[in-house]
Order: sequence, then structure tokens, then C-alpha cells
Amino acid sequence: MMKVIVIGAVAGGATVASQLRRLSDTEIIVYEKDRDMSFANCGLPYYLGGEVTPRNKLIAATESSFKTNKSITVKTYHEVVSVSAENKEIVVKDIKNNRTFTDTFDYLILSPGATQVRLPVLQGNHVFTLRNLEDTDKINNFIETEGAKDILIIGGGYISLEIIENLKNRGLNITMLHRSSHILKSVDQDMTKHIPDILEAHGVRVLLDDEVKTLDGKTVQLKSGRKFDYDMIITALGIKPNTQFLQSSKIELTDSGHIKVNAYFETNIPYIYALGDAIQTKYRHVDYPAQIALAWGAHRAASIIAHNIVNPQSTKFNGLLGTNIIRLFDYTFSSVGITPNMLDNFDYEIVQQTQKHHAGYMLDAEQISINVYFDKKTRKILRASAFGRVGVDKRIDIIATAMIGNLTIDEFKDIEIAYSPVYSSPKDIINMLGYKAEQK
Repeated sequence: MMKVIVIGAVAGGATVASQLRRLSDTEIIVYEKDRDMSFANCGLPYYLGGEVTPRNKLIAATESSFKTNKSITVKTYHEVVSVSAENKEIVVKDIKNNRTFTDTFDYLILSPGATQVRLPVLQGNHVFTLRNLEDTDKINNFIETEGAKDILIIGGGYISLEIIENLKNRGLNITMLHRSSHILKSVDQDMTKHIPDILEAHGVRVLLDDEVKTLDGKTVQLKSGRKFDYDMIITALGIKPNTQFLQSSKIELTDSGHIKVNAYFETNIPYIYALGDAIQTKYRHVDYPAQIALAWGAHRAASIIAHNIVNPQSTKFNGLLGTNIIRLFDYTFSSVGITPNMLDNFDYEIVQQTQKHHAGYMLDAEQISINVYFDKKTRKILRASAFGRVGVDKRIDIIATAMIGNLTIDEFKDIEIAYSPVYSSPKDIINMLGYKAEQK
């Protein structure tokens, strides 16, 4: 019988194992170095804020349920420390029993995920990161048992903003510290410039263009000279791929440590696949590599890999758009397409529109703003960014679908939006972007 080993048992690993079982009766073993498997990463901040309850709603599967329902063996607290690609072997450390052993495979699937970047200056039992369910439990327990009230959140990305919103909703005193003035860098700065005001309106102290210099007990001294005391510190400074164990494996990695894969999610070794936050794949709409740590890509890759193991190179991946979105209290920020710093590689135009999300005469009409960047020659969409209280998700999804269909900016005029005064306008903001693009 064919044997498949999966490294990593969270979103990508657990899903690819499930998809493979649906298609095949092959032997499947999953190794996970941490305590938990198959939990909802994206829901962790919302559990901390009390929006998700009870806790078991975050858990999709356990070792026993995978064994009983799917005949898949999952071994948590088992860390794969090396891979011998040519010998089709891995070395596994059984963390609880402090022993190592060798296992063999016919196919290997890598889903090692990523880890949070840490600052060496921040050491202490009140300093945390949020990466997995175990981290979530530690944060929650610390707040409850230590009575933590004053919390410092360091970072200006999605995770930090989600933590800020949820811990503030929990009634805690929150400070945000970010080393630059540009928060949420995947979204246009003319939109994210509103974030400090939004945070402060909800009672969050915002410290920008500053960094931690020293930590002495609860006292944080910043490089600006300012000092503050905090009961708890949570850092969210970005992520790096968990691929150190592959350095001597002959599996090709990028300079940043991401695993290179082709359109079938094969590595440079045909019987070794990879997916999730640790891989480099490609954009769908432009010929550039993409390193995008979002859930949709991992789940799509899981299905493709499963099909390709059963029927080699039968299913190709078309690429990512990087569609992303976040709620921050009363507002939503979203973007799709290449990152802002990639725009310099293109000869592009930008069209911008701000208008009410539905008929302006309705009492609850709210402003929504969208920027769309398109190639001057082909008129195809490169990226878009959106901001508002209501309707952002609908419009960014329309734009993402238009990009998949290779629509030009001019064809936005012809997108027939479902109209009622309570949902949109006769000329929706999507249509208006198309009309304004005619002038360019």
C-alpha cells in the first residue's frame, strides 16, 4: 500500500490529509510538533474577545476523531527534524518521550506553517505571541489568573489589529505600538491613515514611529525615551516560514526560506509537495511569485495536491490574487492583487471613487472608498483597495471575480449589480469606477 506522510496538522495539513482520504485508501500519517491539530487559526483573536464561545467551536478535529472517522493517524508533539529526500525518509522527534526515530514515505506533503517573529529584547513570562491554540490558552489564562488590565500590542498588521479590537471589546486597556506610521501595509495608505483615529475613538492608545528599547519587569522604555508599565505584552511582528529543518534536504527554498512549488504544488522533487504559509507560489493575474499566508490558498492547494497524488499532474493551480479583509471596530479594510510596492514594476493608472454604499437618500447610507490600479496598455486590474463601514466585502469580491474573468477596468461599467435602494445604487461604485476610467 502507498504511504503518505504529512508534516503539519493545522489548516493545510489536516485538509490535505482529509482530501486524500476521500480519494484514496492509502496509508496516511500526519506529524504535528505542537499540542493541537485542525483548529481555526483565524478565529483565535475572536475567542479571546468573547465573540467565539465555547472554545471547542475552534476545534475542527482531534487525533482520535481523525483516526475513528478517517483512518488517518495523527501524532502531535512529534517534530520532524530532518528530511532525506533521496532516501524518502524523515527523522522525527517524539517530544514527550524525548526520543527520535526514522519513518519512510512514498509521498511527502509539507505543511509546516510559519512562526511569529520575536524581538530578543522582549523576554518575560508576561510576553506572548499568538500563533496557535496553545498560545491562545496561555494568553487567556494569564489575563484571568493575573488580572491583567494594561496590555501592549506590538505590530501594525492584521493579527495585531484583530487582537486590539477583541481585547478592547473584552474591557482591557490597550496600547498599540508600531515602528512606522503605515499600518496594515497591504491596504493603501490613504485609507489606513484613518486607523489611528478609529483606534483612539475606541479608547486605544496609539504609539507610532517608535520601538521598544528595553524591558525591565513591567516597564517598557521606548527609543523615543517614553516609559510605560504594562501587565502584559503581545507581539505580532510578522511571520517567517518554519523550514529550518529542510535546509539540508535538497528541497529548493527561496532566500527567505519559503518552499518553491510549481503549478501542481510539487517541490523540485516530484514526490514531495508543499502548501500553506511556508510556500512560494505565483500570482494568478501577473507573472510574479507570491508568498501569501491566507487560508483560501491553503485549502485550494490541499484539494489540488490530493488529486495530483492520486492522478499525477492532473490538476493545475491558476495562482493567487491575495484577496484579504479585516474588520476594525465599525470599519472594514480590504485589498486584492499585487502589493503596493510591486506597482513600480508596471505602467499603471489609478482610478478612485468615494460614494455611498447604497442610495444616498437612505438614512443609513455610508461612504465607501475604492482605489483600482490597472495596466495602461491592457486595462487589466493589478490591484484594488477598499475602505468603509458597510459593503466593502461585496465590492472587493466583485473585483476579485472580475480579475479571475480577465475583465478590464472599462468593463466595470457593464457589471450588473443587484439594485435596490437598501443594497446599492443604480450606478454602483463598481460601475462608477468604470465610467471614471474612461477619462483615462
